[in-house]
Amino acid sequence: MTAVAVAARPAVRGGAWVVYRWELIKLTRQVKAQFVMGLCLLAPFLFVVALNAQSNVPQDTLFGRWVHDTGFSIPLVVLGFAGQWALPAVTSVVAGDIFACEDRYGTWKTILTRSRSRSQIFTGKALAAMTFSVLTTVSLALSSLAAGVLLVGRQPMIGLSGTLLAPGHSAVLVLTSWATVLLPVLGFTGLGLLLSVASRNSVVGVGGPVVIGLVMQLVSLVNAPPIVRMLLLTTPFGAWHGLFTAEPYYGPLVQGAVVSVVYFAVCVGGAYALLRRRDVTGS
Repeated sequence: MTAVAVAARPAVRGGAWVVYRWELIKLTRQVKAQFVMGLCLLAPFLFVVALNAQSNVPQDTLFGRWVHDTGFSIPLVVLGFAGQWALPAVTSVVAGDIFACEDRYGTWKTILTRSRSRSQIFTGKALAAMTFSVLTTVSLALSSLAAGVLLVGRQPMIGLSGTLLAPGHSAVLVLTSWATVLLPVLGFTGLGLLLSVASRNSVVGVGGPVVIGLVMQLVSLVNAPPIVRMLLLTTPFGAWHGLFTAEPYYGPLVQGAVVSVVYFAVCVGGAYALLRRRDVTGS
């Protein structure tokens, strides 16, 4: 291996790292990113305040009947709602726009002539979008747990098998449940990246994952065959249910993880392939 090749590898990594840091700086200054992050931090508290102001409970959701009895039910109710509707939208806010914005402003030729290759730019932008998706998900998880514990209490929780779960055990299960949705979140992030590159349009990049997520939810609600439901990217969002039985089962978690990784790999790989072959001379 030549000295030039050895020196080139750190340069490539360093270039992607510079792009990544710059994209994070831009995200901290974007109003939409600030709004989404603030919403993830405040919405659970507003949700608990609204629940405490009324006697009715969301009985049509898992653990919804216990929202006045234990604070550990709050993050699970939030997770059930977020997995169905919110998380695909939250992740696509940045992922669906991070490449399309360069087309919108016509800046591709500028950023590609500043000693940064397409692979470096793609890697930095993709990592920034993934970081935002993970941070918003973690923020929503921690804020919903804090809202439940602070505004409702740390009472023991009843599992799906009727067993009483101690507060410490309940907290661990809640955090583990939220951790299991990180892979499907990254799957939707990859979908947003693909649509952002392929469409060159922020509306399609941001709205596309949301629409696709809604269609997948509708397919799962019309009693589709099990194999079809298993292949939907929205199905892994509910795989955490098996953690709350007397004898936990992990099959859906493993299947969901595999499906999420496949979606992520295919979408990110497709986005990178499209960007490498794109003609930006007219941008």
